[in-house]
Amino acid sequence: MRGRFAPSPTGALHVGNARTALLAWLHARAAGGALVMRVEDLDVGRVRAGVMETQLDELRWLGLDWDEGPDVGGPHPPYLQSARTELYDQALRALAARGLLFECACSRKDIAAAASAPHAGEEGPRYRGICRARAVDASVPSLMAHGRSRVALRFRVEPGEVCFDDLLQGRCCFEPAEETGDFVARRKDGTAAYQLAVVVDDAAMGITHVVRGGDLLSSTARQLLLYRALGLPEPRFLHVPLMLGADGERLAKRHGAVSLGELRARGVPAERIVGWLAATCGLAAEGERVSPRELVPRFSVDRLPRTATVVTDGMLRGLMG
Repeated sequence: MRGRFAPSPTGALHVGNARTALLAWLHARAAGGALVMRVEDLDVGRVRAGVMETQLDELRWLGLDWDEGPDVGGPHPPYLQSARTELYDQALRALAARGLLFECACSRKDIAAAASAPHAGEEGPRYRGICRARAVDASVPSLMAHGRSRVALRFRVEPGEVCFDDLLQGRCCFEPAEETGDFVARRKDGTAAYQLAVVVDDAAMGITHVVRGGDLLSSTARQLLLYRALGLPEPRFLHVPLMLGADGERLAKRHGAVSLGELRARGVPAERIVGWLAATCGLAAEGERVSPRELVPRFSVDRLPRTATVVTDGMLRGLMG
């Protein structure tokens, strides 16, 4: 087994991020597998200097480690997405050669307007093939016009159901053609889109199991289409529930969702945080202090919750002591 955790260096890690990291680590370690740390820093406009180093330091303080990563090296470098551009370009060329990409000059406003038209039928801005006739020639140099393009490249999605067996959520089926339509593989600024980059990287790094937040469950169908179009081996997926605020929204600063850095600065022991996170997953008793290593023999996917955890003010006060 080869798992991974892939944070984005755009802000502080909060307890929800930490729980996903802990579960990804436990899933790999309980099976005697390896864990890869990959930094997803493609969104250059949001990446903040020094955040990556802080995130890695906080995860180590929590008691997690990894076998490969930007700070320890490994056989599948580089471990920063911003340095893996050539791999994404190769994938784009392969997709273009198969006629699976087309240029799209539509703005978000254009797509939203088309989706809300009388003939739309579905709710939300599903892409409706406005630019589908603009096929991409893989031999054209501008295909890889990093930072110079005014058009995005979209992947052609044909009608049909895409199903997979999630290790926690069970059988999941989606219809990408109806739900999202043709999706972006390369953004207008020439940067590989998330859906393409994560597929290329997980395959190149030999990732066999992907543990990530449940908010990415629907993305899996689109990613599977890319795996198949590129002839890449498909990993197994385990989507763990999110931690939500009392209003049902993802944890954010407005909920008082403290970051690992804030907890550390307050003097909260790492073992208390790990125990608190484990208790929300049924892996520890309430109030128990425990290290990640001590949780390895307790870990089982069957023990994990299948629905989101609502974090109350009282829970956060208890965490901070």
